[in-house]
Amino acid sequence: MSVSEQFLYHRGPVTCAAQVGHSQRIITSGYDSAVALFDIDTEQVELLGYHEHLVNRVTVNQDGTLAASASSDYNIYLWDLADKSLKCVLKGHDDDVEDFVFINDHLGASVSRDWRIMIWDLDTGAIERVILGHEKDVLSVNYFAGKLYTSGDDMTLRVWDINTGKQLAKIGPFTTETDSCAIDEQNQRLVLGCDDGIVRVFDLQTHELIAQLEGHTSAIKKVAVSPTNGDILSAAYDQRILIWDHQNFKQIRQLESKNTLWERSFNWASDGKRVIAGSFDGTVFVWDVTSGACIHHLGAQHAFGNACFNDIASKGDGSLVVVSDDGIIRVGLLTIEQARWHTQYSPQSGRVLMNAVHFCSQMQKVIVGAHNQHLYLFERSHQNLHEQASIALNEGPINSIVSAHHSGFEGDLFVACYSGKIAHLASDGRQFKKIAAHDNAVKALALHPHQRLGVSCCAEGELVSWDFEGNILQRYLGHTAIIDDVVIDPSGQYVASAGRDFILKVHGIEDGKLHHCIHIGKRSPKGLLFLDQNTVIITNYWGELLKVDLTNGSVIRNCIAKNGISAVVRHGEFLAATSYDGAIYLVDPKQLIIVNSLRSMTQKTSEPAYV
Repeated sequence: MSVSEQFLYHRGPVTCAAQVGHSQRIITSGYDSAVALFDIDTEQVELLGYHEHLVNRVTVNQDGTLAASASSDYNIYLWDLADKSLKCVLKGHDDDVEDFVFINDHLGASVSRDWRIMIWDLDTGAIERVILGHEKDVLSVNYFAGKLYTSGDDMTLRVWDINTGKQLAKIGPFTTETDSCAIDEQNQRLVLGCDDGIVRVFDLQTHELIAQLEGHTSAIKKVAVSPTNGDILSAAYDQRILIWDHQNFKQIRQLESKNTLWERSFNWASDGKRVIAGSFDGTVFVWDVTSGACIHHLGAQHAFGNACFNDIASKGDGSLVVVSDDGIIRVGLLTIEQARWHTQYSPQSGRVLMNAVHFCSQMQKVIVGAHNQHLYLFERSHQNLHEQASIALNEGPINSIVSAHHSGFEGDLFVACYSGKIAHLASDGRQFKKIAAHDNAVKALALHPHQRLGVSCCAEGELVSWDFEGNILQRYLGHTAIIDDVVIDPSGQYVASAGRDFILKVHGIEDGKLHHCIHIGKRSPKGLLFLDQNTVIITNYWGELLKVDLTNGSVIRNCIAKNGISAVVRHGEFLAATSYDGAIYLVDPKQLIIVNSLRSMTQKTSEPAYV
């Protein structure tokens, strides 16, 4: 393997970092589909292997001999950490596997976005039991004393008997999603992290609420309990990492924040003196709990940015602007004849994950939305960008940005926020109002080509239209799962949406009538585009483009990327699609074939022989 092919850090965000037993090794999982080992002492990194899709979580058994990685390829890989080999693959889920727990060295349990809990025989790879009962995606699982504890998008925390599969208790539903739960064995407590920013603590036996810990201003994505005394860690979208005392539940420490940290990746070290987590840069942080200082940044000496592209804006002159997980704004040229990068930028305040980018042609501005709840406004001058303003919206991560060209609203910005709000701002960043369109994260929005109205979708499956004054106009028959994108056709008559229920729906804008309901296969969609009134382009998390003919329901698909396609836009007579694999693809919309591409990184190194 050449130096350029060595695995020196993850070429994508690190979704989870966990200590291996009492060693100095940290096992990690990432969006680059990799599972790797970082060594704190030597700062060396070793690749264990690749999944077929991104990896959501990695867990280690009690003595550090086995690890399990849960992936969006719907599988769990079981790793032998003694000889660093793949022991077996657990197959049975039919959607993303989000978490796994070792019951013992012979049994394990997994949870998935297919709403199911599975108990596995780790010696044979067989499914011992399938447990049903959750009403939406299941995101977190823990085990203690013959019981499983699970939480997820149905806003509940549930308790199950592993021998019978019987539900023993349901705590909730709460008013928001419950992404993360943990067990404090020593103090006999359950800990739940909620999207309302509150950590809730329950008695493990009676399930009575003991305490509510209020220190976050945004959704909590991870809670974890110290293995030595039961102190509670919480990490949220406000980029605060808090430690709470296990006796009086008071906040005793805030760990040093890092722009590129990923909240969901946190875990305690086995000594209870350190905390570890992954970054959007593909690296690993280690904190000292006593001082709150970050004492290690593993992989940082090699990381030069992770161009896992999240969104794209076309300027209409062959040039493009893209944003990515590494917080770098890249400007490039992509035509059928040319493919090159012009320049790159990061905000003056430092790099932070960027989810959304929009080019406002009226004002010649590039607007970027970031994970730290900020908008960044740049003035465009030829191929250069000049930062004009940074605006704190304080409504959670920003998922989508569009600008209006309607009379009286020229250049106004409409911004989709994780809080459920849509922020309406002037072109210079002055805030007009916040539209309370949803109770859950706004995933995307679109503006009508002529009328002063917009349509937005949310993580709860809701689809609504609203006017520029903030009045809700129409509630459409939504989806049974997260809606990933929404678009309005060029005539302004129809709105299309696609979600994790694998359905494309097309409604009449004004009357809300459902005109089309088309199944698009068991691979999660991501982006949408109307080619014309009867043709919809869909991207998905598996690198595919789908072309749907609404007149007959036929679907043509072609896989063009080695990871998910995050966004697609019109780019002259072609389409430009961004991928988490580090490339922009120029695509012929008629045949869905690549005619040129512009790449910033190659995501995978040489793969092990067994893959």
